[in-house]
Amino acid sequence: MSPKDVVFKKTCKDKSVGVFMGKRDFVDREDSVDPVDGVILIDPEALAGRKGLYTRSYTTSAAAQRLPLSLGRLKKVSVNICVFCPAVFVTLSCTFRYGRDDMDVMGIAFRRELYLSTRQVYPPLQDRDKGVHTKVQAKLLRKLGNNAYPFFFEFPDNLPCSVALQPAPSDVGKQCAVEFEIKAFSAESQDAKVRKRSTVKLMIRKVQFAPETQGPPPSVETTKDFVMSDKPLHIKATLDKELYYHGETIHVNVSITNNSNKNVKNIILSVDQVATVVLYSNDTYTKCVDLEDSGDSVSAGATLQKVYKLLPLLANNRERRGIALDGKLKHEDTNLASTSIVKEGVLREVLGIMVSYKVMVKLIIGGMMGSSEVGLEVPFKLMHPKPDTVKDSELEEELVFQEFKRSYLKGIIGDDDEEEGNVSGGDDMAPKEK
Repeated sequence: MSPKDVVFKKTCKDKSVGVFMGKRDFVDREDSVDPVDGVILIDPEALAGRKGLYTRSYTTSAAAQRLPLSLGRLKKVSVNICVFCPAVFVTLSCTFRYGRDDMDVMGIAFRRELYLSTRQVYPPLQDRDKGVHTKVQAKLLRKLGNNAYPFFFEFPDNLPCSVALQPAPSDVGKQCAVEFEIKAFSAESQDAKVRKRSTVKLMIRKVQFAPETQGPPPSVETTKDFVMSDKPLHIKATLDKELYYHGETIHVNVSITNNSNKNVKNIILSVDQVATVVLYSNDTYTKCVDLEDSGDSVSAGATLQKVYKLLPLLANNRERRGIALDGKLKHEDTNLASTSIVKEGVLREVLGIMVSYKVMVKLIIGGMMGSSEVGLEVPFKLMHPKPDTVKDSELEEELVFQEFKRSYLKGIIGDDDEEEGNVSGGDDMAPKEK
């Protein structure tokens, strides 16, 4: 953990359960996924305050019969009865949401749970030290004391990455998204009804980074024949590389050889994002995220060789509904969704939302009967670079806790715990030293 990183902390309303995590982004490396690890801190007094030790007086002969003969004449017996205190559980869930929770059509909810795994952390089912898998967990346990317990989950290899479709500014409610959530709660059993005051939720993300090796630069060419022309029009578009990082300029080398008798009136280039919702309907949404209307022309018998520049950014598309974004944590910024890389053998149907990108090159051809179009598509990948590996020595830095205080949330969101679980620390939430 880098010295600049913080430990994310969130506590339920009745203070009985708290969640501590060293990170909220977990990387899908195609052959493996970072495990989800953290620590649950419990308050035994808060748990016992719900159902605990109490005293009751009995005057029945049955109680007296269980006492020694020397005490058999007592008419009133005080008996301490210990009622089982609630256990504490933690769950990792993956949910695909394609409508608000309050929407229901013919009994079909617009929400599907793709994955759910539950662990009991208290009372512990094994020795506490055996549940420690990472150095961050070990350091948190030392700092938090004997009432802290580790938890650990491994992702199955067929879950999608966190993706959300951007709502319009006027939209209300939760957006269409693939979401991951850690939930800790206290209850009498795993299947018992859970009180919101005893539940704490923290959104996390499953993300992919760019592979270490680049493929060959993509290149596409096409030839167009015209009815009234003996010779064709030839177009070729080549990118300078296959994979681009978010915020990086795309260079498109366009070569046009116009041997026809037609005139190219204009050349338009765009970056198109293609988001396919594969889970329930296989709907495809194509959105232009950058456009270059060059105004260049190529007359009959002429040629053109030119490099165009494109820069797809979320900053230029914030008001547009339906653009796919990397899974967003509230009050944290995000970016255009990264290209989806599918592991071989995984069914596409369970991957929620698939995202890809292409450069479109469109030529407007003039003619006697009106204008026509000639175009080609050049696919490419848009992703984040792989971050630097954290050195073990950096784990010795002092932990800084990022606490989610509900007083910070007033005026930002409602009191519903469902919403509070999706809150992330922003610039207005100063880290708190412990």
